[in-house]
Amino acid sequence: MIGLLARLFIKDYNDVKNPDVRGRYGVLCGIAGICFNFLLFSGKLIAGIFSKSVAVIADAFNNLSDAAASIVTIVGFKISGKKPDADHPFGHGRMEYIAGLVVSFLILVVGFELLKSSIESIRNPEPLDTSVFTVVMLVAAILVKFYMFFYNRRIGKKILSSAMEATAKDSLNDTVSTAVVLAAVIIELFFPDSKFPFDGVAGIFVAVFIFYNGIESIKDTVNPLLGVPADREFVKQVEEEVMKFKPICGIHDLIVHDYGPGRVMISLHAEVPGNIDIFDLHDVVDNAEVAVAQKFNCAVTIHMDPVDLENKEILVLKKYLAEEAAKLADGLTVHDIRMVPGNSHTNIIFDAVRPHDCCFSENELVHLLSEKVRAYNASYRSVIHIDNPYC
Repeated sequence: MIGLLARLFIKDYNDVKNPDVRGRYGVLCGIAGICFNFLLFSGKLIAGIFSKSVAVIADAFNNLSDAAASIVTIVGFKISGKKPDADHPFGHGRMEYIAGLVVSFLILVVGFELLKSSIESIRNPEPLDTSVFTVVMLVAAILVKFYMFFYNRRIGKKILSSAMEATAKDSLNDTVSTAVVLAAVIIELFFPDSKFPFDGVAGIFVAVFIFYNGIESIKDTVNPLLGVPADREFVKQVEEEVMKFKPICGIHDLIVHDYGPGRVMISLHAEVPGNIDIFDLHDVVDNAEVAVAQKFNCAVTIHMDPVDLENKEILVLKKYLAEEAAKLADGLTVHDIRMVPGNSHTNIIFDAVRPHDCCFSENELVHLLSEKVRAYNASYRSVIHIDNPYC
């Protein structure tokens, strides 16, 4: 159904890299989420009131919080699709993450209120009046939520939306919590004289489940706001695209700045032979920038780093340092190796990229690498700068 609605109401619905098309998908799925969740809330609330089941009522308000979440998601997509302006030169893409954070706190509030109601139900249990209608309503809710999981996951992957994939995950979790409530209702239906508070226990389970989802959602939305490493496959594709442009012979210091979906900026250093005309090299780097920008729909800045490919001593030293760095720590790399001869000694200047999980401190690495250089040639002195990896 969602696919049909997309074809009817979203122009160029296959152009998912277009921020406007992407935003329309978000609004469409958000409206569908509001409608489905409000219907589920109404049906469960009626069933819960008539059956006097706190677990069913708790599950109903869980759906109401999902409807509120869909509203916030729509607002987030609308704002995130706005063009950059004087106050926000990088656009408004991160508003989608902020909307997800608001939704996460709403989920926690609902979970807390339902937990209080469920505990009260256990302390002061009331006999239930379960019926076939309640069972049918809960079964229908499970089927609807599974469908919502299916279309949110499919479209979330299609438009690369972490918010929609989180919604899909929440819908799948809802099917589990509703199944627990259904089990409690069926037990109460067949064992009405049982004194065990199945209903209250099921309500607590739902409340804890909602809490868990809220905390997971906070993690999913806070991480991109703080900044996370770019996807390794994406980094590999960028590297391969840049290396297509000869005579670029290497890249380093690749950084991906994510200002929200459709608002990605890339910067990197491209190594080029130092003995070629600078105007020719600049043309090559310009062409690489344009190609990467067009292929990945992002802004790109490439810094040109000349390297000496004719000095055999530097080439041998570079290979030696790369091997020794790898022995010291997994992921430790070196780049920008330069040689400055002097009367009494030769300075070897280079950068080293220290992995975040490296067991050595920056000072320890400088000392260890300096010793490796001195072991290679006693007349060499090291000038080392330690970089942090961003990808």
